Amino acid sequence: MKRGEVTKGSAWALVTGAGSGIGRCFALRLARLGYRLVLVGNDLRKLECVRAELRALDAAEVRIISCDLARAEAAQELYDRLRAAGIAVDVLINNAGIFSFRDIIRTPAERIERVIMLHCLTATQLCRLVAREMAARNGFAAEPGPESDADPAMRTTTEGDAPTTTGDAPETCSAPAAKGSAPAASAAAGSAPATTGDAPATSPAPRRRFHILNMASYSLWMPFPGLTLYSASKAYLKCFSVAFAKEVREAGIRVTAVCPAGVATDLYGLTPRWQRIGLRMGVLISADCCARRGLWALWHGQRCTVPDWWNRLWIPLCKLLPMCLIRPIRRFTMKFQK
Repeated sequence: MKRGEVTKGSAWALVTGAGSGIGRCFALRLARLGYRLVLVGNDLRKLECVRAELRALDAAEVRIISCDLARAEAAQELYDRLRAAGIAVDVLINNAGIFSFRDIIRTPAERIERVIMLHCLTATQLCRLVAREMAARNGFAAEPGPESDADPAMRTTTEGDAPTTTGDAPETCSAPAAKGSAPAASAAAGSAPATTGDAPATSPAPRRRFHILNMASYSLWMPFPGLTLYSASKAYLKCFSVAFAKEVREAGIRVTAVCPAGVATDLYGLTPRWQRIGLRMGVLISADCCARRGLWALWHGQRCTVPDWWNRLWIPLCKLLPMCLIRPIRRFTMKFQK
């Protein structure tokens, strides 16, 4: 097996923002590696199109959940939906994002809230909820917090416990699922029968390796006018990912922050023509190239990666760029702020 590949249908991967761009490419690549997929996004039509593509690739199983993740309660609602369906995630891809290029004093308050909710709060909460379950499956059950959300069903979920359904109807995150709706696991601690001293010792079950990928951005090294909100929220996501990776490594969980520079997607509002020009000039990389390099870094345990090596050379320059150069750039780009 090549790195990252699993026995077909033996593991689940969840991809947010999977309806287009990099998220779609993550889904296609994970399907080829044998994963069953949960695609999450706020455009049901696009999710259906990606599911059709995956079926053409003979993907093991694909479910779609239409959900607006830029809300305070979105992560918990999505997690409750997964548990109600009996899905235990092995690979989490936090890819959903909102691009904002506008001075803060001209940015509507609602946009500020949505960007921070999506890039910071929802991504953090999804990491926490999913990683707690991953750690429990490897025998590293976390102590319940004040909210006592670590219930027995989560602590004992094992591979193969979840029932498989064949329904094609998309799910929505309109309301949290009822507590206790996930199928209960069977084995409790200490329930194994006792063995005599003459019985041969059994080796502990091998730990599974789980993965979480968070899509940050190269712009975190470019706190330029107009990018204030976007670059700051992505800087948080990168710093969170690097520190979180160190916290959960002993539990068998690898966490990677991917920080691409220009990618040929619709995120920045570029027309297809300008995307093609950017690709030919080498200013942009393709969405599939970004997904491939991001997954390579994830499988190899890198905590932070910039997919295109030549952009790594410019990071010190971005930090040192003087205002005498930033001012003319700002005057030129003001007409593109929206």
